[in-house]
Amino acid sequence: MRLLRISFLFFLFLLLAASVHARLDINPPSELTARNYFLMDARSGATLADKDADQRVEPASLTKIMTAYLVFRELQAGKLTLDENVPVSEQAWRTGMTGASRMYIDVGSHVSVEDLIRGMIVQSGNDACVALAERIAGTEAAFVDLMNAQALALGMNDTQFQNSHGLPSEQTQYTSARDIVTLARELIINFPEYYGYYSERSFTYNNITQHNRNLLLGRDPSVDGVKTGWTSAAGYNLVTSAQRDDMRLVAVVMGIEASSSREGGLARADQSQALLNWGFRQFETATIQQPGDILVEPRLWFGAETRLPVGVETTFYASIPRGSRENLRQEMALQELIEAPVEVGQPVGELRVYLQDDLIAEHPLVALRTVSKGGIFRYLLDTILRWFQ
Repeated sequence: MRLLRISFLFFLFLLLAASVHARLDINPPSELTARNYFLMDARSGATLADKDADQRVEPASLTKIMTAYLVFRELQAGKLTLDENVPVSEQAWRTGMTGASRMYIDVGSHVSVEDLIRGMIVQSGNDACVALAERIAGTEAAFVDLMNAQALALGMNDTQFQNSHGLPSEQTQYTSARDIVTLARELIINFPEYYGYYSERSFTYNNITQHNRNLLLGRDPSVDGVKTGWTSAAGYNLVTSAQRDDMRLVAVVMGIEASSSREGGLARADQSQALLNWGFRQFETATIQQPGDILVEPRLWFGAETRLPVGVETTFYASIPRGSRENLRQEMALQELIEAPVEVGQPVGELRVYLQDDLIAEHPLVALRTVSKGGIFRYLLDTILRWFQ
């Protein structure tokens, strides 16, 4: 797309793949009764709808998304394998015995990592979570430290875990709608090879078949995850993700009140469906710029070269109202003075997208080539040129 002008004003920008200045101003469905909800475009990271998204609330079984994240990280790094058999401790066996969700693993038995993953995700087994936590970190308490460290690394500033499964704890544990959607999005992006477990509708272990409580998996073929949750304090929660054509949305509804588990399960499914349908109807994901293309070559001072090729390092996506592509325009804002040495990937400005006069997205502009300092002659010449300017 044609760049309309280059501004030589530089503003500090977030070191994220993309950032959005404000939620696009389209009202979400009015029938939502969830205490908190959040809807995000997974590709752009744009907030499409939210209500009390930063309020700290109990995470319940949504905690298991972080447990899965760390398990997938170990698998991806080669520190864990799907066919490895994990011993079941008494602590893991006892977890959740008082009426909570269980995979029904036996103390002293050995269960494969893949079965434990399915037990954790499909059956929401609290015992499976503890077994995996102990395998990775030695103790569940040590694993919780890893969970909280990962939460901080992902920018989940309103999250604190106390266990690997989300059952009520004597110590305060909390998350927020924004944080849990951020986590789910990162899991989907970073671990596509393992995300498929979230679309499985049932799993049988120990001759006991249990069904995934995410009712949307059987209702909407575009939905492929993610996780349900409930405690008396947290209410009925559901994190969902769906892909239609080239657009993926991630949503959460939290704190839904209901008089029975059947009513609560239906309510969280219905409200999640309404939020997803609304998002797909109202918005589309536009590809603004692909990495590698040289967008501009500004003056580089005191370098071995006098021009610096500049572009984007990662694909720049923006969420826009459906049918509004023709009203988009782009601007570049570069540092006023770019000096050598410059490393490839070094931020030097921003690419901004406007819908008419409203800034809706921005993305870092980076150096596409490493340029070292020039010699003494270049230094003296550029010093004189800068002085005259």
